[in-house]
Amino acid sequence: MLHTMLRNSVLKQKTLPSLALAGAVTAAFTLAQIPPSIAAEPAPRVVLASDVDWTPLNPARGDASPKAGTLWGDRASTGPSGFLVQFNEGFSSPPHIHNVTYRGVVFRGLMHNDDPKAADMWMPAGSFWTQPAGEPHITSAKGRINLAYIEIQEGPYLVHPTEQAFDNGERPVNVDKSNIVWLDASDLTWVDQSGAAATAEGPKVAFLWGGRQVGHLNGSLIKLPTGFTGTLRSRGATFRAVVIQGSAKHHGADVKTLEPGSYFGSDGASAHRITCDAAADCIIYARTQGKFDIVSAQSKK
Repeated sequence: MLHTMLRNSVLKQKTLPSLALAGAVTAAFTLAQIPPSIAAEPAPRVVLASDVDWTPLNPARGDASPKAGTLWGDRASTGPSGFLVQFNEGFSSPPHIHNVTYRGVVFRGLMHNDDPKAADMWMPAGSFWTQPAGEPHITSAKGRINLAYIEIQEGPYLVHPTEQAFDNGERPVNVDKSNIVWLDASDLTWVDQSGAAATAEGPKVAFLWGGRQVGHLNGSLIKLPTGFTGTLRSRGATFRAVVIQGSAKHHGADVKTLEPGSYFGSDGASAHRITCDAAADCIIYARTQGKFDIVSAQSKK
């Protein structure tokens, strides 16, 4: 199994080639200091982590199964979906495969996901991994409370024994949070700063998978600095976002506080007004089609 052990190696992994700035990352996001006026947009859906309904991830294992909570879609049906998974301390699955490829982002505790004979590689909150369909592996958890966000492109999400293993041509990738490469306006000359200085305190993006072209699905981590106020604008058919770190507020018909594990999303071109509390930076995982913008609200004078 492929492990991303060096910072620069993130640029070379199979699922992360587009971090080569001049190519597919171009126009992935825009930072602009403009007033946050927003035209009529599709109504967003918000699911708070505290409102998630937990059920067994693998009902066949009963009480030994991790718990899962749906954020969007339906993992038991066809089509894409995203859900939270909670693992008890010391959990370790038997070797198994899945019928579909999934992607995961750790947001609490320590997770290990690898082939059954691999040495432990504990991924902390903010880490990312992919598990190809048909690939034998185990999943383990080490923290007192362990939570991850999981998404699939096509359901249903099923567990099968390793005797049914197959090679779908994909390869697994584990990316520790320390190897995530963050890009900001100072890294990307094509970003429209509209006169705003590019500083270490500005928003940042880390590209994880997919393509930036119109209609292409992709996944990124978005880091918003403490005190950030602005808008995440999606130009594609779907926008799915999950808070991984920090405490954010979503401003819609009412204001909702988004703790880690909370979700907001919409269909069609859309805009989500977000603030990040002052206690810590906010990290958000975003699954979109094509490009998105990060629009900072104009500073009040």
